[in-house]
Amino acid sequence: MNASLRVRPQAPAADGTVLQVTPASAGWDHVGFQVVRLEDGQSHRGGQAGREACLVLVAGSADVEAGGQLYTGLGGRATPFEDRAPGAVYVPAGVAYTVTARGPLELAVCTAPGSGRGEVRVIDAAHMPREVRGTGTNTRHVRNILPETEPAEGLLVVEVVTPSGHWSSYPPHKHDTATPGEETVLEETYYHRLQPPQGFAFQRIYTDDRSLDQTVAVEDGDVVLVPRGYHPVGAAHGYDLYYLNVMAGPERRWIFRNDPAHDWIVRKG
Repeated sequence: MNASLRVRPQAPAADGTVLQVTPASAGWDHVGFQVVRLEDGQSHRGGQAGREACLVLVAGSADVEAGGQLYTGLGGRATPFEDRAPGAVYVPAGVAYTVTARGPLELAVCTAPGSGRGEVRVIDAAHMPREVRGTGTNTRHVRNILPETEPAEGLLVVEVVTPSGHWSSYPPHKHDTATPGEETVLEETYYHRLQPPQGFAFQRIYTDDRSLDQTVAVEDGDVVLVPRGYHPVGAAHGYDLYYLNVMAGPERRWIFRNDPAHDWIVRKG
C-alpha cells in the first residue's frame, strides 16, 4: 500500500485522463478508478478484458457507444451538486466503449474484476433516486448509482453530497473483514469535488489498532484510497462536498460495522 492515501489530479493526458487508480498503484486487488475530462467532440475509448466498468457522467453530456449500441445525449447536469441523476452506463468485462463529449465533460470510469457476464445497459435515472441520511449536521444526500440490488459482477457505485459544515460516512464505519452477516471486505475510493472549488474537507482513515491512522486534507478533484479501516469525512463550513464512491471485493455486498466507540451517535434515542 502506498504511504499516501491521497491521489491528486494532473493535467489531462492525450485521452483526457486527469487521474487514475489501478489495483497495482493502490496495492490492492479489485477497485480501479479513472477521471477523464473532455471538451466538446473529444472522445475517450476504453474497455478491458477481465474488468467490468460503470461509466458515470459526473458533469456534462455525452454519447456512449458500447456493445454495438449507441446511446445519445446521456447525462446533462451542469455540476455534480445539481439535484439530478448522472448519466451512467454499465459495460461488462471485455466490451469496448467510446464516450464522446457533447460540450465539456467530466467522466468517471469505475472498474472491478469481471468475467463478462451481463449486458451493456444505461442505468435509468428512475433507478437512482436521491435519499436523505442522517440528522442535524450528520445529514447528507445519497444517490445509489449501482447498488447490490442492480446487476453487476463486483462493482458498487454511489454518490453523496454533504452540505457545508456536515459530516458524512459517519459515525465512522468500516468494511474490511469477512464476518458472515456482519461485515464484508470491500476496497473503496472516494472521488471528492467541492463547491466553491477552492474549499477543502478532511477524511480520516484509521483501524482499531491504529496501525493505519491517516488524516487527509482533501481538495477539489482529489481521490482518497480506503484499503481498510474506518473512513469518516467532514466538510468545512462554507463548502459543500460531493464524493463518488467505488467499492468492490470478494463478495458483492455492502455490510459495514460502525466504530463501537462512536456507535452511540446513531443508537441514542
